[in-house]
Amino acid sequence: MQRRTAPQGAAVTADVTFRARVRLVLAVLILALVPATPTLVAPTPADASEERAPVRGEAGRRGAEVVAVTQVADRQVDLSVRSTALGGRTVKVRLLTPDGWDPSDRRQHWPTFWLLHGCCGDYTSWTSLTDVAQTASLRNVLVVMPEAGWNGWYSDWWNYGEGGDPAWETFHTVELRHLLERDWGAGRDRVVAGLSMGGQGALLYAARHPGMFKATAAYSGSAHPLLNDESVDRILGLFAGQGNDPLRVWGDPVAQRRIWQAHDPVHLAKRLKSLPVYLSCGDGTAGPLDAPGASSALEADFNRQNHALAAELQRVGAKHLTTNFYGPGTHTWRYWERELHASLPMLLGALGVKG
Repeated sequence: MQRRTAPQGAAVTADVTFRARVRLVLAVLILALVPATPTLVAPTPADASEERAPVRGEAGRRGAEVVAVTQVADRQVDLSVRSTALGGRTVKVRLLTPDGWDPSDRRQHWPTFWLLHGCCGDYTSWTSLTDVAQTASLRNVLVVMPEAGWNGWYSDWWNYGEGGDPAWETFHTVELRHLLERDWGAGRDRVVAGLSMGGQGALLYAARHPGMFKATAAYSGSAHPLLNDESVDRILGLFAGQGNDPLRVWGDPVAQRRIWQAHDPVHLAKRLKSLPVYLSCGDGTAGPLDAPGASSALEADFNRQNHALAAELQRVGAKHLTTNFYGPGTHTWRYWERELHASLPMLLGALGVKG
């Protein structure tokens, strides 16, 4: 995709046009993104108070600490974690614990399954909207479901070149990982999966942190945001959610092209080629789990992106690629629950755990 940079004299007009375009796209996206049933509500945790952003380079320096622990259900424990990478804010992480889990026993090191939520959801989404907590094959692993922001995109935000809060990638892959392995029984055998925004996060974390994850799965993931102008506009619209300036996340798609490429799974395909990778997506038309006449332009776009990623993975010689491009199906939880179950044999196999 090629974009022309506007002449200097037209900079103000171009900026106004760009922002107007984002606002128009956003209005459509918010309606399309969240399925009619069930509806996800943007979280507003009481303990997520805004504090100053750390200066550049400070994120992750002091790490993170657990400030509260809550048993919310059988085998479900919520950690309240205060994070330097998030400017000192406290966010939640839900653990679905294995049978026999005892964090006080430092000899225990459980295989760890990171399960990432999508845009407009939160750390409770997987347990509240799927049967993950009742899935028997997950009773022998520690499932980690971290908060990632309403539209955090599993990234350390560019913030006009200043970095700092939020640094979701640093929080997850450095602070939280170390915390879980030190105090909460997490082992060093890990896999990662996610839906939509979290599908992109699962692919990015596996690619950008070689050796950290043994396998990855993305369900209706944003797999190639630089595919074309439509895909770029769509993700900018999502970045703009909750009144955010979309340029804070990865910058401008032209001026900060390298940052965009560094967060586009297609451009990272070589780093994924030796891992087991599972990709699934519908085509955006009404499928067997949808109401008649349902449609999703978002899913249709992500379907094209996933096909592009699969083709690139094959081109670079991926050894363990599994795809399920199942045709009719929209951007809804019933498909993601189904695809989680379909991918579990691959994911648990990579951990050496029987499904």
